[in-house]
Amino acid sequence: MKKTLNIGMLGFGFMGKVHSYSISNLRYFFTDLPFEAVMYGVCSSSLEKSEKAKEQFGFVRAYSSEDEMIDDPDVHVIDICTPNNLHYGTLKKAIAAGKAIYCEKPLCLTSEEANEIAELARDRGILCNIVFNNRHIAPVMRAKEIIEAGDIGRVLSFSCEYLHNSALYTDKPAGWKQTKEICGGGVLVDLGSHCIDLMYFLCGKIESVCGMSQIAFPNRLGRDGKPWQTDGDEAFYMLCETVDGAKGTISVSKIACGSNDDLNFSIYGEKGAISFSLMQPNFLRFYDGSTPTPTLGGYAGFRDIECVGRYPAPAAPFPAIKAPSSWIRGHVQSMYDFLSAVCDGKPSHPDFDDAAYVQSVIDAAYRSAELGAKIKI
Repeated sequence: MKKTLNIGMLGFGFMGKVHSYSISNLRYFFTDLPFEAVMYGVCSSSLEKSEKAKEQFGFVRAYSSEDEMIDDPDVHVIDICTPNNLHYGTLKKAIAAGKAIYCEKPLCLTSEEANEIAELARDRGILCNIVFNNRHIAPVMRAKEIIEAGDIGRVLSFSCEYLHNSALYTDKPAGWKQTKEICGGGVLVDLGSHCIDLMYFLCGKIESVCGMSQIAFPNRLGRDGKPWQTDGDEAFYMLCETVDGAKGTISVSKIACGSNDDLNFSIYGEKGAISFSLMQPNFLRFYDGSTPTPTLGGYAGFRDIECVGRYPAPAAPFPAIKAPSSWIRGHVQSMYDFLSAVCDGKPSHPDFDDAAYVQSVIDAAYRSAELGAKIKI
């Protein structure tokens, strides 16, 4: 008999819809699911919005408050999709209630808060994941395999960038992710957290950083449509060094003209290299440095590994293993990995300790930018 996992969704903006899509479609992407994931409850910013989400997306219940949802014994998993500044209080309540927790990044606004939450979850034995969905894109998973197999040898250097163009439009009212009080910073928190996690996941822990922040448009329209002074970084640039001695750069921006959702990374080792672009999500580029380079190059050079829909079992061949993959597929895989761990009663990654580590790198980068100095994590 399948185990039922009733999921309570807190917040129902864009990410709430993404998580709901992931839950609703697990049965299509995975064979013989050992659990039944139920979109049980939803709690948005008002009961009216919660009721609307319930009717439109098929939740069982709409809640008037997060306390009502967290305290409901029929809810097994709390899925947090609220603005960043609300995470800390909600997490403490969910941990105290003994719920499994799936939380959008960042975990909290500061390292102090994140470390406290990670320790509380660890002490209570809470099954928890932070949503770093890009770990679960097939080419990233393949990159992890290649690195761990030693196919590129010792990692020497890396670069990672995540570029948007959304902050170029100064006549458009700022969103809460551009507001430091709510977001906890700016683009470094929003996009940079993904880059930091990916380089941590693939290259190891970052030991020190040098950071530089940029605000290109200090004056724009605020969330209320009135003139406002920008207080969240619009771009951020980092020099990094890992514990194992690799050197690298991380650049994130929302003022990159011509960009859409451009997450790119390259990792260079002693024996080879790998490269990936989210705008080409079906392929991982791999260079085998051991391939001979005779006259006219032979077969040397970067090759495109066709990851497409070739996820490992129990992934179903849906829509087909050769069909193009997408950004949303990483979210589906992330949700599956977490709920499978909850079903089995086993921890999984990235967990809240991973999230707290990423937060420590973010905080160090901001301190570096403020002081103009290299900061050790």
